[in-house]
Amino acid sequence: MKIAMLAPISWPLPPTGYGPWERVAYNLTQELVRLGHDVTLFAAAGSRTNATLVATTPYALSIMPRPLRDRPRRLNPASGLLEGPPDPRIIEQVHIAQCMERAATGAFDVVHSHLHVHALPFARLIACPLVSTLHGAAWVAPTHDVFRRYRDLPYVSLSDAERQFLPDLNYVATVYNGIRLSDFPFHADKEDYLLFAGRLAPEKGPDKAIDVAHRSGRRLLIAGMIEPQYQDFFDTRVKPFVDGRSVEYLGLLSQAELAPLYRKAAGVLFLISWAEPFGLVAVEAQASGTPIIATRMGALPEIIVDGRTGFVVDSVDDAAHAATCLDQIQPAACRKNAESRFSAARMATGYVAAYHRAIQQARQPQTTR
Repeated sequence: MKIAMLAPISWPLPPTGYGPWERVAYNLTQELVRLGHDVTLFAAAGSRTNATLVATTPYALSIMPRPLRDRPRRLNPASGLLEGPPDPRIIEQVHIAQCMERAATGAFDVVHSHLHVHALPFARLIACPLVSTLHGAAWVAPTHDVFRRYRDLPYVSLSDAERQFLPDLNYVATVYNGIRLSDFPFHADKEDYLLFAGRLAPEKGPDKAIDVAHRSGRRLLIAGMIEPQYQDFFDTRVKPFVDGRSVEYLGLLSQAELAPLYRKAAGVLFLISWAEPFGLVAVEAQASGTPIIATRMGALPEIIVDGRTGFVVDSVDDAAHAATCLDQIQPAACRKNAESRFSAARMATGYVAAYHRAIQQARQPQTTR
């Protein structure tokens, strides 16, 4: 099958730190190539892949060269032009257009977009189906009018729970995100600390993780990115408790730096307060043989086998109690769950089936869809 992979361009593939959508697109691309498919990856310059790479931008948006990013907006008296930094939306539109121009020639059997809603308006202009993975995009209410305008296009949800945001879309599959299991080696012997890994945002619950760690008497390690809009949250709800002993903040870590922390942790805290459509952290931890304590939100009840690979809880009190029961979870059961359901190979197989279904739909008369 000839597949165009339209990746996000916030980070090069594979991302070295943050970049979950890029990570999924990379893992999927590599696995599809391994399965023998002809994949063309449209991504930012600096990306690495076994597929055919089309570098559509000279740099990823998050590592835009500082002189460009900081260029002031000003009127140049000599030219009469308004100068300023590059517009990320324009860069992204050109990125999409380069993929769609190729697709319009009939070069691909399917185009797979990981770009929120931004590729949807091009879908009726190309000669093959555009399959879109939601990646949580339907959580954002202002996007719903766009999704509904293109509701007949083929969509893939990351979990069955994700479909609740927009149940009337044309879902051709639910495909769980998959990881490269070799990146997260199994480790049965655990230390006594708890781990929080993720964005330091209110809906991710790092403050709740601190509360649970204090109640359970365990040390807490925190790793993740502080986004500018959540700096105040970090400064008031997290930083005052970071003492370097009972609570330690490690900053934004690469996957290679995070993996050893997963392996040795007694448990990973995932106390979110929003309907997260997936949770790579929950899968990465289980692959390492480490149980998860997570709130009963979004996809987490689908990812965790309650009582066998972790605990699904309804409150901080429940989470604090679960932290005293982590030794009841067998590390091997966590690893087996990741191997059987959340590998990159399993993800690629699911997407190949989704592509075939989208192609079959495209061949049917519109009235039968």
